[in-house]
Amino acid sequence: MAEISAAMVKQLREDTQVSMMECKRALQDAGGDFELAKQKLREAGKKTMAARQDRSTEDGRLAVSTGMAQKNGAIIELRCESPQVANNEEFLQLANDLASQLANGPGATSPDDLWKQPSPSKKGQTLADQRDDLQNKIREVFRLVRIERVAGTCGGYVHHDGKVAVLLQVEGGKDDTAKEIAMHIAAMKPEVLSKEDLDPTAIQKEKAILMEAARKEGKPENILEKMVEGRLKNFYAERVLSEQPFVKDEKQTVGNVAQAGGMKLKKYIRWQLGETAAAS
Repeated sequence: MAEISAAMVKQLREDTQVSMMECKRALQDAGGDFELAKQKLREAGKKTMAARQDRSTEDGRLAVSTGMAQKNGAIIELRCESPQVANNEEFLQLANDLASQLANGPGATSPDDLWKQPSPSKKGQTLADQRDDLQNKIREVFRLVRIERVAGTCGGYVHHDGKVAVLLQVEGGKDDTAKEIAMHIAAMKPEVLSKEDLDPTAIQKEKAILMEAARKEGKPENILEKMVEGRLKNFYAERVLSEQPFVKDEKQTVGNVAQAGGMKLKKYIRWQLGETAAAS
């Protein structure tokens, strides 16, 4: 049997964060082969985590991969069990790697498909290997619950706590402008991208309400239509992204900001951790 030195055990412990006893046992079982010992620890960890799959994963992070230099944008939701793990740097790296691979790789039809692909930050490992190693250190269940890739140039924003994220598909413009508009979407929660996307029935219903209110105010019939159109601006400003006052300069609408930056807004996705996606 190959001699297992204390230095080998210590190095394996530093690489995997698994207990010294488990590291020593894995090295012994692997006949001193360091990489094989790592693989044995990974396999043992997978068995341990498989027995814990009934655990609740209420925390986690959202991540996006965007940029004017990219052909595609992506957004993902990665869940874990606790806030401490959601803020762990390696967990954040895993979430970002998932988004990056989804955007820049061949694409994925499901979370399982994405896990099988190469990790952007861990050479020689799949994303599943990266996940398994981290789960083996932390001993919490991870779940990749949502993924979406958008074909085309995208900007994006993730709130500092990772609980709200926006993916914004655009045409033209710069990264900074796209990010600022994505931040606006995160804060203001528009329902649709443009007035044309609103339900016509909802618009007619609001018009009827405003018309009745104006009549009760005693306004002349010949000016009611024009008055109602003016008052509809508030209705649009509450719901329509392009009509909303921009959070960083309320004298401008988001549509004005985009136009001034040479940008056309095409689609957005706003996710909140644990909630159903809102897209337009």
